[in-house]
Amino acid sequence: MTNANGELALGFDENPEFLPLAAQLRPTSLGDYVGQQHILAEGMPLNVAIKQGKCHSLIFWGPPGTGKTTLAEIIASHANADIARVSAVTSGIKEIRQAIDDAKARAIHQQKRTILFVDEVHRFNKSQQDAFLPFIEDGTIIFIGATTENPAFELNKAILSRARVYSLKKLSESELYQVLQRAVSHLLTTKTLTVTFVNGAEKQLVLLADGDARRLLNLLENCIDLIDTTSKVEITLETIKQVAGNKIALYDKGGDAFYDLISAFHKSVRGSDPDAALYWYARILIGGGDALYVARRLLAIASEDIGNADPRAMQLAINAWDTFQRVGPAEGERAIAQAAVYMALAPKSNAVYAAFKQALSVAKETSALDVPLHLKNATSNITKELGHGEAYRYAHNEPNAFAAGENYFPPELSQTCFYQPTDRGLEKQLKEKLNFLQQLNGQSDEQRY
Repeated sequence: MTNANGELALGFDENPEFLPLAAQLRPTSLGDYVGQQHILAEGMPLNVAIKQGKCHSLIFWGPPGTGKTTLAEIIASHANADIARVSAVTSGIKEIRQAIDDAKARAIHQQKRTILFVDEVHRFNKSQQDAFLPFIEDGTIIFIGATTENPAFELNKAILSRARVYSLKKLSESELYQVLQRAVSHLLTTKTLTVTFVNGAEKQLVLLADGDARRLLNLLENCIDLIDTTSKVEITLETIKQVAGNKIALYDKGGDAFYDLISAFHKSVRGSDPDAALYWYARILIGGGDALYVARRLLAIASEDIGNADPRAMQLAINAWDTFQRVGPAEGERAIAQAAVYMALAPKSNAVYAAFKQALSVAKETSALDVPLHLKNATSNITKELGHGEAYRYAHNEPNAFAAGENYFPPELSQTCFYQPTDRGLEKQLKEKLNFLQQLNGQSDEQRY
């Protein structure tokens, strides 16, 4: 259904006030759309395509409440196309076939295109996903799928080859404030209802929403319903607590309390205390924190505090992150806990961290030094005549695949040593190998052979 401007209307024109607040505020144009500027900023390809009405099949991948459905509606309005909706939660092959038949009829009798919006598309199995392919191919439908799961894992390659994937991000706090202020203005205009926030309640709502605009508006609406007034609403922290229950945020995700918790978690893992690591991780989750933030911190710990003492730690952190994205929070949070316990008990070494930090410092101070001639590539006759690559010793042709005595630094730094491996974990073996190579460097040719 479209309004006088050719934009998609909300649907309940007769009684729009009966719609949930989130539905009432659903944007109908790019100008009202909040967020996703990494794909929708002025001049970006998707922005240009929408404004020109040149829609292509695509997949929107992102967390709930980031505007996937809204963006599909906006695309349909600009493309002068009807939009048909199918939800993979409640639909099957029968509904897919009906939507396709309707699209064919629309094209024949109305000369109008159809955008088929498939919500939660990852829930369709392979055969159900395959049912769309011929009709995407012949132009019967413009396919728009929405998913909270990684399309690379959940969607058929055939679908992915025909539809471009756009990743949507959680809304930032500033973007959520925009949504909240728009809601307050809307309530004042449509219901003459004045909404005010007391003692940081506005910020608390934004924190609880955690990047989800729909959740933010639902929380606001629940607060208003709780107070039950027709003229003025004053929302306090207590109001929000009654609505949100134990989901009330226990810390400001951008403030000192949050960084104190993540610091305690990091130091517990570094200090080899798995119980404390689990405790602080649980505190972060109970406080409304993002488990994937902890997963990212574990990746940092794997390289900073464990390093080559146990290189498996980095892979385990990546696996935990991947598990969370594949199966969701319930099992995913446990996988991150597993990685945290492993890393707490893993051997520790910051030798790579320290060496790299020192290398960056030296590189900054000596960036004017030229690459030695024997390390340069002879890419042409001219560079070959200049001596590039001359006297370079190919390590694989040397005993132990090691060109003893060769210098890979600028001459001024030939004695430089950054990496000092420890005696812990696998790094002990790396240290033995390094000592062996250093001994070869100090031996004569006769001794090496």
